[in-house]
Amino acid sequence: MNRASYVTIVLMSSHNDELTQSALLSSEELGPAALSRAQLIESILFVASEAVTITQLAKALECTPAQVESALTELQASYQQRGIRLQRTGDQVQLVTAPEAASVVGRFLGVERSARLSNAALEVLAIIAYRQPLTKAQIEAIRGVDSSSALRMLLTRELISEQGRLETAGRPILYGTTPLFLQQFGLTSLAELPTIEGLTGLAPQSENGATQPAGDQADRPTSMSATETL
Repeated sequence: MNRASYVTIVLMSSHNDELTQSALLSSEELGPAALSRAQLIESILFVASEAVTITQLAKALECTPAQVESALTELQASYQQRGIRLQRTGDQVQLVTAPEAASVVGRFLGVERSARLSNAALEVLAIIAYRQPLTKAQIEAIRGVDSSSALRMLLTRELISEQGRLETAGRPILYGTTPLFLQQFGLTSLAELPTIEGLTGLAPQSENGATQPAGDQADRPTSMSATETL
């Protein structure tokens, strides 16, 4: 090989290395910029093993919580015609399967239908869902009967959980629903709970025991419609 040919090969190799390096840099630059904020959030939720907070998403994307909320609204709208949904529990959000797909997904996973909840457990669950957080004593004041067994069943099924303690004598436990409750009933948030007129059983009471108007809560039912999934 003569000197001229050797120089030509070296120059071509150097040129190709520069092109390769340039292509790699372009690829890196196009990464996050090629996806919208909503798509990036979708990617994070897809790999997350549990619900993610708005603050965590904002930190990861280096944006404001308001921008995250806007992107989540966009995602939620796009999922209406798909097999997944966005589930909101307070400040937390996660991806879940569409409730309409429950039977098929359960069949695929080999999940057996569990025993249905008793009427007493359903009644307690409804009270907690619409009035949470509240204590065992408050639940029993509404029902008029002991609710220990129903509460144990709901805790075992992970449909409710301890949400803290009431700052009063004895500091009784406060109960509230869980993300699993939303999944079982095909809800993406508590705001989707159905309403019914004329409900008085869940109306809040004053200190002297007199029933007072409950606003939106007075329009909520004491029974649930998704018992088949429980």
